[in-house]
Amino acid sequence: MRGRNFPALRQFTIFLENRVGQLLEVVRRFEGTGIRICALSINDAAECAFVRFLVSDADRGREILERSGLALIETDLIGVQLPEGPQPLLRVCTALLQAELNIIQTYPLIIRPHGKPAVAIMVENIEVAMETLNEKGFTIITEGDLDDNPTMDQ
Repeated sequence: MRGRNFPALRQFTIFLENRVGQLLEVVRRFEGTGIRICALSINDAAECAFVRFLVSDADRGREILERSGLALIETDLIGVQLPEGPQPLLRVCTALLQAELNIIQTYPLIIRPHGKPAVAIMVENIEVAMETLNEKGFTIITEGDLDDNPTMDQ
């Protein structure tokens, strides 16, 4: 089992019918659990929507989603703290390009681990991407950084 310091973040993808209130039903499942949704991306298709998200406790989040009967896909992403400067995402993309890695998807974290902006990135080779970003001095966000400590959001 992965620990909270495991360097990859777990993304859950669920499929929802394009009906009013479907997303609200999913979000409400986390109410009162102490688990926060830390990142969210929605891709709309003709009859369904693909909802991708990260939660503050992936193991418990998976249990909640499975108990609700939702089909889900679990994928590893890299969480990267954006560096200081005028174009921080450019620096991240450049580092990954130099390693000849394709970015498949990315979206911002709603929370701010360590008080800094961060993004979740899916790449074709997560191990090489993590090694590359570490070598270039980027801060990798772990599952433990997504905990529900409100002082981390400021």
